Amino acid sequence: MAESLPLEMLTHILSFLPLSDQKEASLVSRAWYCAAQNALRETNVQYNIPVSSASLPVIKSLGLRGVTCISLTSLDGSPASQQVLESVAYHLGPHLQSLCLSGGSPTEASFVALILGCPALRSLDLSGCHSLFTSGTLLAQPETSQRVRQVLSGLCELNLAGLRDLTDLSFNRLSSCAPNLERLSLAYCHLTFELRLTRGSFGSPDSSPSQLSFHNLLQFVKERAGRLHALDLSGTGLLPEALKALGGVAGLQLQELRLHGCQDLSTEAVIALCRLQSGLTSLDLSGCSELADGALLAIGRGLGHLWCLRLRKLQRLTDAGCTALGGLRELRSLDLAECCLVSGQGLAQALGSGHRASAPLASLSLAYCSSLKDASVFSLIPVLGLSLRVLDLSSCVALTNRTLQAICTCLTHLSVLRLAWCTELQDWGLLGLGEPSEEPAQEPQLHQELDHQASVPKDPSAQPQGPSLLMLRALQELDLTACSKLTDASLAKVLQFPELRRLSLSLLPALTDKGLVAVARGCPSLERLVLSHCSLLSDEGWAQAARSWPRLQHLNLASCGQLTEQTLDTIGQACKQLRMLDVAMCPHISMAAVRHLRAQLPQASGNAISCSPGQAWVWRPGPQDASGAAEETLCLLPCPLLTPKACTSPRLVPCKKLTRPLLAPSFRSQATDFVVNPNKIKNSRSYLLV
Repeated sequence: MAESLPLEMLTHILSFLPLSDQKEASLVSRAWYCAAQNALRETNVQYNIPVSSASLPVIKSLGLRGVTCISLTSLDGSPASQQVLESVAYHLGPHLQSLCLSGGSPTEASFVALILGCPALRSLDLSGCHSLFTSGTLLAQPETSQRVRQVLSGLCELNLAGLRDLTDLSFNRLSSCAPNLERLSLAYCHLTFELRLTRGSFGSPDSSPSQLSFHNLLQFVKERAGRLHALDLSGTGLLPEALKALGGVAGLQLQELRLHGCQDLSTEAVIALCRLQSGLTSLDLSGCSELADGALLAIGRGLGHLWCLRLRKLQRLTDAGCTALGGLRELRSLDLAECCLVSGQGLAQALGSGHRASAPLASLSLAYCSSLKDASVFSLIPVLGLSLRVLDLSSCVALTNRTLQAICTCLTHLSVLRLAWCTELQDWGLLGLGEPSEEPAQEPQLHQELDHQASVPKDPSAQPQGPSLLMLRALQELDLTACSKLTDASLAKVLQFPELRRLSLSLLPALTDKGLVAVARGCPSLERLVLSHCSLLSDEGWAQAARSWPRLQHLNLASCGQLTEQTLDTIGQACKQLRMLDVAMCPHISMAAVRHLRAQLPQASGNAISCSPGQAWVWRPGPQDASGAAEETLCLLPCPLLTPKACTSPRLVPCKKLTRPLLAPSFRSQATDFVVNPNKIKNSRSYLLV
């Protein structure tokens, strides 16, 4: 019957499916394939294309499909890269609307040639493309600049984040070629501020060929005030006087402003901003550590149209400031993570206030709020309503099973729930059972009691049952990392979510093969799975579980000490879509087995497989964090490496303070991959890549 539906109707139906499901649906028939491709075009899916000769047929195929949004990775000045850029310009250029070259190293000539072949471009990402701005001669020729200006006349969004060599001169040349810019990012660029005391203004009237000055940026904003709607100056060290000058530009009506990590900003500057730019709909002040409750009071009173507010890591913020959020009637997304003085009581009071309109939150993050307790969560959850889709309570270590059961009662439409490091959660909380009246003497007796309570109907006169995790039927992401009191007794029964895409059960010492197999059967749609430091998992469990996860793309099995090469063979046969596998600190897995797996999985590359100590660690670059920061950090555990390849860049230096290196190695980079010289690693220290 589906074959007889018109293509337009089939396209509309498939557009409601997640991306992975659309890809699976495209394999049903030719009609479904065409409909799925149409649906992908309508949702502006970005295609990540590795720069190599093997990508040339793919580029041609994407050109025939009319793909409009791509990202090129591992781009450099080699002949292979030049060939790929020429192919992109020829096959994709005429209809390309969004182009990302983030972290690449193209030559100036190849970049200009590529841009000239993309007349429909509306979004351009050059973050971390240092090679384009090192010489300072990009678009220096008037003829070239004029041709590029004609091509980029429709460009609306430009990302220049993290460019260390960006200067006034190069910025002016590039921005002059995009007269219709609406969105600009200069995040983590080095801005200079020179206040002229006699006139009370910034900098010199002349453009600098050696630095990027705030005066020049301010002049640009004044010239584009009528069109510019979004600005990202995160990590630029913006001064309070500079923010006031920016907000006071005549005709400027910003809708989005990101100032993540601008630690010098004052409460007075934010008050002035709220008065001058009252039309803001999205504001990010995360990491602006000098801000206090006064800033939040000004936001609540002056930014009535705000729908997204990020206040992460504001250590001076208290519940008194949170009460002002009641005035934000259109607020949909709120991030208060790492605000250690926020207990939730003020937020509950604000959201439950009578004058707040019916536009409740869809996303709320209170991660790392150490003052958050069960009582405050009980008062907060009822006012959040069924509209909440994302809730992050990671590392709120004081929360207990009562909080979890309250979530399962009132927030049944959640699609993302993060409870990592909520170490007080126990089996009976996940199962929705009453709290045991007395502590059992032995652990096996607890397992038997939970199994009996979960499977046998209870007598009406017995202790009433609460809601279990099973009530959250819409879950697509669940994080139970380091909830170390959880066992198979609950996980095997409540982890039954056919639509779940991401799951983290890392650091659960009691998780066994029995629980793993049950999770595999209950969550067949998983694409990302983290099981690191689950030491009881064995080859036998994976032999049964792997066949249930054909869609698995990212898998972390680091420090699962019982796993052997047999598990790699099982994964290679069952998980054909696997792109990233981490088997670091697995002593029974050899480098030869990893190479064999790499040959079995065409989607995975050597850059995406991490191996055990005594072998090699090869790390694939992770995505940038929410702030867009281009940090280049990699935490390495002490381990020898077999590879003889020397590492000349980046450098390795001793790191005295390394937080939880075993649990969550941090890797954010725009470069390709790193293979570390074993001679540079000492056995007695951890290292930070800089």
